[in-house]
Amino acid sequence: MSLSFYSPFVSTGHFHCNHQNHISPPSTTTTTSALSPSLNRRRKERRSVLTRSLDLMDVCGVDSEGKEFNSAQEMWREEIGEEGDETKKTQWYRDGVSYWEGVEASVDGVLGGYGHVNDADILGSEVFLKTLMQERLVNVNGGTNQHLVALDCGSGIGRITKNLLIRYFNEVDLLEPVAQFLDAARENLASAGSETHKATNFFCVPLQEFTPAAGRYDVIWVQWCIGHLTDDDFVSFFNRAKGCLKPGGFFVVKENLCKNGFVLDKEDRSITRSDPYFKQLFRRCGLHLYQTKDQKGLPQELFAVKMYALTIDTPPKVHRTRSKTRSNRPQIIK
Repeated sequence: MSLSFYSPFVSTGHFHCNHQNHISPPSTTTTTSALSPSLNRRRKERRSVLTRSLDLMDVCGVDSEGKEFNSAQEMWREEIGEEGDETKKTQWYRDGVSYWEGVEASVDGVLGGYGHVNDADILGSEVFLKTLMQERLVNVNGGTNQHLVALDCGSGIGRITKNLLIRYFNEVDLLEPVAQFLDAARENLASAGSETHKATNFFCVPLQEFTPAAGRYDVIWVQWCIGHLTDDDFVSFFNRAKGCLKPGGFFVVKENLCKNGFVLDKEDRSITRSDPYFKQLFRRCGLHLYQTKDQKGLPQELFAVKMYALTIDTPPKVHRTRSKTRSNRPQIIK
């Protein structure tokens, strides 16, 4: 439940599922670090059991202690119990918050000792955000004088709000379950921005319990925190949040990716999902994939990081016209 960031990014090696759903052992060249496989704290700065017959049932994975799982269902059953076992699920979230309560409220702390990746992370996010805003907000809503509002989920100490969001939005609300991080965010943002670009609300609430205000947000930014949510709570959050977007609004999900299946971090109670795993969950949420972009410039020992822009409206189809030039195709000579 620590919905701030995950501990940046250390990869635990690769595993591969064959057609029998078996997993080969993690690589012996695994990179080690104080951060373990959650990777980014939003990589650390970072499902109830599936009851329907979905592809995710067959996703296999491994935990940070090397234990293999034949399916996501098997893993969730072990971690949070059978459906309806609120005690184990509550403990899952409590343990996640407890982990982050023991982390220093600094950039290096929330990024799991990888504070030096902050600039590359912000730059990659800014390039992605600027393109999306031009396409989705200026063009859809018309003009540039609109009052723009963003929600920073798993905001931690306000790293992303201060370095990015507050420069593009008139108001930014911060959502973070770790009180000491939110206190640091208030302090860090006290002198940031201006009268027309400011941090407005500071919500000390877990992501899985939060319901945003209806129709308030142009952008809901979710980075290095959704891995703390179970699959069902992941879906529930986005289903609640869909009604909180303004026309043209969108979600940005920026997260660590493992190559296959999933990697469970036993220490901070988070899960790093693969790209197919994420896309299956987005479909369950009824969200449309508008655009994606890989984060560049991060150390090679870290998990890959991908940005997803998601909308509640269906993206327009691209109509491709056939070239009028017929290039060197063999033709019958008449």
